[in-house]
Amino acid sequence: MTLCIRASKASSLSLKVRFLFPFSYSLLHTCPSSFPTSPSQPSATHYKQLIFNTIEQKPWAFCNAKWVSNQFHALIVDPHLFIKVLNLIREKPRIALRFFRWVEMQPGVTRSEFAFSVMLDILVENNLMRSAYWVMERVITFRMHGIVDVLICGYLKLEVSVKLLDLLLLVYSKKLMVDQCLSIFNRMVRNGLLPDVKNCNRILSILRDKSLVGKSVQVYRMMKEFGIKPTIVTYNTLLDSLCKEGEAQQAIELLSEMQRRRCFPNEVTFNVLINGLTNNCKLEEAKGLIEEMLKLGIRVSAYTYNPLICGYFRKGLLAEALSLGQEMVNKGAARTMATYNTIMYGLCRWGRMSDARKQFIDMLKMNIIPDVVSYNTLIYGYCRIGNIWEAFLLFNELRFRNLIPTVVTYNTLIDGLCRLGDLDLAWHLKDTMISQGIFPDVVTYTILVNGSCKLGNLSAANEFFNEMLHKGFEPDHFAYTTQIVGELKLGDPARAFSLQEEMLAKGLPHDLIIYNVLLHWHSKLRDFKGARELFQKMISFGLIPDHVTYTTIIHAYLESGQLRKAREIFYEMLSKGLSPSVVTYTVLIHAHAAKGFLALAFMYFSEMQEKGVLPNVVTYNAMINGLCKMRRTDQAYKFFAEMEAKGILPNKYSYTILINENCEIGNWQESLRLYQEMLDREILPDSCTHSALLKQLDKDYNLQAIRDLENLILECEESCSAKT
Repeated sequence: MTLCIRASKASSLSLKVRFLFPFSYSLLHTCPSSFPTSPSQPSATHYKQLIFNTIEQKPWAFCNAKWVSNQFHALIVDPHLFIKVLNLIREKPRIALRFFRWVEMQPGVTRSEFAFSVMLDILVENNLMRSAYWVMERVITFRMHGIVDVLICGYLKLEVSVKLLDLLLLVYSKKLMVDQCLSIFNRMVRNGLLPDVKNCNRILSILRDKSLVGKSVQVYRMMKEFGIKPTIVTYNTLLDSLCKEGEAQQAIELLSEMQRRRCFPNEVTFNVLINGLTNNCKLEEAKGLIEEMLKLGIRVSAYTYNPLICGYFRKGLLAEALSLGQEMVNKGAARTMATYNTIMYGLCRWGRMSDARKQFIDMLKMNIIPDVVSYNTLIYGYCRIGNIWEAFLLFNELRFRNLIPTVVTYNTLIDGLCRLGDLDLAWHLKDTMISQGIFPDVVTYTILVNGSCKLGNLSAANEFFNEMLHKGFEPDHFAYTTQIVGELKLGDPARAFSLQEEMLAKGLPHDLIIYNVLLHWHSKLRDFKGARELFQKMISFGLIPDHVTYTTIIHAYLESGQLRKAREIFYEMLSKGLSPSVVTYTVLIHAHAAKGFLALAFMYFSEMQEKGVLPNVVTYNAMINGLCKMRRTDQAYKFFAEMEAKGILPNKYSYTILINENCEIGNWQESLRLYQEMLDREILPDSCTHSALLKQLDKDYNLQAIRDLENLILECEESCSAKT
């Protein structure tokens, strides 16, 4: 694709047209005597009168292709004669169109760009633009692209040519023919025929949808260069293109430029920018734009707030996300179903199911009827925390409301069952969905393959994988990755590497994720030599190691106790310009804190926040665990409180670490208080929690405490039984 047309090609087309039709604009309006005619051939004037007489005698004549008359055969096969006749009947444009359509649909018709140009000229001069659109569609259908030369090279009046070129641009843009749009745009502006700005905007819209941001910028620059004044739609479309391609800084610069040109941003402008900045993790800048909107008196809506709410949830900033949800209501922006679905998904993702359910109830109170996405979101949340019973209750409620479950609904439930190890029921649910007319997709089979692998049932995994192939589904990267992970877990690296070769044979390119998986396998075996060889191999294939690659190697060295080597790899990662993730910092903090190197742990904890990487519950647990090991319990409690203040909920490991520490120092009352708090917050303890409580019993003969503990454990077990 290019905006530039080769000069030689354009010249040859132009010469061809001039050779066939060596006259100027007057050709299209010339009298028939200007053309030599055969003595035996009737004149154009004869055909003009014949057409009018035929319609007078038979009003239905030329109305459809089935009406046949041999009297007009010469016009069907001779475009020169046809052009002359069209010119003679141009004073009756509707009759001219009717006759043109009839000729066009006759078998054996000889088409010419000039005949189409004459007809279009007649229609435009009489403002019959809808009919002109039909004719232009026929031009495109028969690939008569030479008409551009006719329109550009001065064979029609200037104003008519511009209108027709704009019409051609409109038709091409509606058909999403990007190459032709760019070609005509380029030729028009370079010949001083300026397209309508609406057509320029349509071209920018197509380029945006095809992710051709470079071409979009080029079109915009040419608009400015040749004097086509951009509109607010121009700027909004180009801003959207830049934001979608991650060019947030360019988008901000364009915003400043449009304001300098006295084109002031509207609601759409800000919404596009907020969405783009959010997707590029620039949450504070996006929030600042909302404040600017409010200052300027520009209306805010759910379209303004929804992307930013989603962005804060993605980052794990639940308190900020929920605060924005309340702010939008306070500022007069009504929540939509999409808003509620966004908030529910964010809460479900972080295990806050009671809060997600409250949002669902609030939605019903606001008379917003939940859709299948609302139910899919809650089902997803309950499946993630292992509450499959509640997930199926919602599934039944969904159908009771006459909503139709989608393949996503079934995939989510199948995944939930696989997570719980119930492969038989997952298999049955797959058959049920088929009986309901909903057919499994590649995701369904990938989930089943993944579930089978995790349960160590390799035969079932292979069966599902082969069934997927038999059904005609082409496994994607994720499906292959899942199968490769399964083979590695079951100790069959040869089969795993064979699957990788199969991927390449099927045309799937070398994939960084696959290499990261294989690298993880080498690292887990402490095969650092093999890991390094694989690392070099992936680079030789043009794959650039990412933060996951480096984190995998760092983690392997940390696990083997080689903390210094891990730090070297970490600094190598930084030197490559890669940004460590929360996982990278967390594994470093955990390893150093566990070994008593608290100064380094504190350094990494501070550094990650300075770089905008926010700690999660696992990070805090690593710090709390390290502090407890060094008997710095007060500081551990401060980190626990800080975590909650930031809206990060403690999990069972957070409590177990503190319970264990209090048991170690003989603080039974505090251990029991923490245990009771876990239960009150519906955080279910596990065997590790109970082991921490019980391991000191032989050292402490406080019978009352033992009885209290036994009662609490009994209550906990009864609660667990009730939920399952």
